[in-house]
Amino acid sequence: MLLRDNVYERIRSDILTCVFAPGEQLREQDMAAHYATSRQPIRDALLRLEREHLVTIAPRQGYQVNPISLTDAQDLFRFRLAIEPACATEAIERADDAALAGLDRFRTLPDGQDFTEYNRAFHCAIANVSGNRRMAIVACDLISQADRLVRVSLGAIKGRDPAALVAEHGAIIDLLQRRDVRASRKLLKAHISQAEKRVITALSRSAIRS
Repeated sequence: MLLRDNVYERIRSDILTCVFAPGEQLREQDMAAHYATSRQPIRDALLRLEREHLVTIAPRQGYQVNPISLTDAQDLFRFRLAIEPACATEAIERADDAALAGLDRFRTLPDGQDFTEYNRAFHCAIANVSGNRRMAIVACDLISQADRLVRVSLGAIKGRDPAALVAEHGAIIDLLQRRDVRASRKLLKAHISQAEKRVITALSRSAIRS
C-alpha cells in the first residue's frame, strides 16, 4: 500500500472510531507529527475525506471533523435500509452453501470483542458474501460510518441489548442459509430500523441537531 493510502486509511479509521471527535479541529502540522509523516500525505488524505463529507476545510483554521446531524444520521440509515437487504438477496441468489455457512462465526460474540466491531463485521460479511463488489463497498462504508453514530451516542442509547442483537444475527443467518429471500429481507430491515430508532433517539437527547 502506498504511504498516502495508508495515512488516509488511518485517519479515516480514527474519525470513524471517534479518536477524533465530531467537531474537533485538525491541523496538518499536528497530524503529520501524530502519524510520523510529512504534511503532503496528510493534506491529500484530508482532501479525500472532505469529498466523503467526513471533514470540512475551515478557513485559516485547518480542518474540522464534521459534526453529526440528525438529518445525516437518518439519511445514512435509510440508505442502509435500501442496500443491505439487496446484498442479502444477492447472497442468497449467488453465494454457495460454504460461503453462507461461513456466517456461522457470527452466531456468538467472542469473549473480549467490542460489540460495535463485531456488529460491523457481521453486516459487512453479508455484504461481502453477496458477490457484488460495488454493493459491498458501498454497504461497508455506510456500516462503518454508522459505527461513528453509535460511538458518539453510546452513553445515551437505551434498549441496546448485545445478547438480543447477537440472537437476531443468528436468526438472520438461519434465513440466509435457508435461502428465504422474503423473510431475510424483512428481518434485516426490522433489525436496521430498530438500530436507527435507538441511535436517532439517543442523538435527539444530546446537543446534536440537524
